Amino acid sequence: MYINCNGRLLDLSSPKVMGILNCTPDSFFDGGSYHNENELLAQAGKMLTEGATIIDVGAYSSKPNAEFVSETQELERIVPVVELVLKNFPDTIISIDTFRSKVAEACIQAGAAIVNDISGGLLDENMLETVGKLRVPYIMMHMRGTPQTMVKLTDYDDIVQEMLLYFSQRIAEARKHNINDIIIDPGFGFAKTLQQNYEVMSKLELFNITGLPLLSGISRKSMIYKLLGSNPQGALNGTTVLNTVSLMKGAKILRVHDVKEAVEAVRIYEAMLS
Repeated sequence: MYINCNGRLLDLSSPKVMGILNCTPDSFFDGGSYHNENELLAQAGKMLTEGATIIDVGAYSSKPNAEFVSETQELERIVPVVELVLKNFPDTIISIDTFRSKVAEACIQAGAAIVNDISGGLLDENMLETVGKLRVPYIMMHMRGTPQTMVKLTDYDDIVQEMLLYFSQRIAEARKHNINDIIIDPGFGFAKTLQQNYEVMSKLELFNITGLPLLSGISRKSMIYKLLGSNPQGALNGTTVLNTVSLMKGAKILRVHDVKEAVEAVRIYEAMLS
């Protein structure tokens, strides 16, 4: 199970860790944490040293009811970060967390290798065509609506069945645009209630029916801290628990804020298998 990242084959038969680098002022956990180039580089370097294989850079918070960010603002925030990280850590595999095709294209041209789209191509009609032309791996997530409306769109008859139908349709559409390397993300916390998030987690192995690599992104999310009566800062232990569950159910990429702990979870999981 390989994906092609700028001519470099990344083997996902062994699970990988994706570290989150938010250059947004309003991310739910680390928004506004990095105020200058040195702080951004320090965080990127820390994640790489701790074992991150991929750095996921985002400039538009997708938390519920997130503020709208214009395309120009997003470009001004994100492209310099991609260039900065690659200038200092040239071997880094960077994924771009965006649902806008122009942002994706600009960042790939700046040296990024993967497009990570929370909307599966539904918020920008040009996204799939653009990714196909760029010939880069594409992470498609399940979500309904937008970050501003998704909290109201949680009415499902059978959430897992409907998500599998969604992915079958989006995968078919991506294939039409010659996207070869596809990764699916169930979108924990996106248009899902607390109970629905845990139903999806309990049946996560069913998504392996697609035959595609599975990404699990539950790091410090409200499905953890609301259940435990905590907050994002107190959700690391719960994150590690669910990362481990995700691995046991087939996840190939863990998208996290805390790389060291996720890498340790992968090492323990693989030791158990061997």
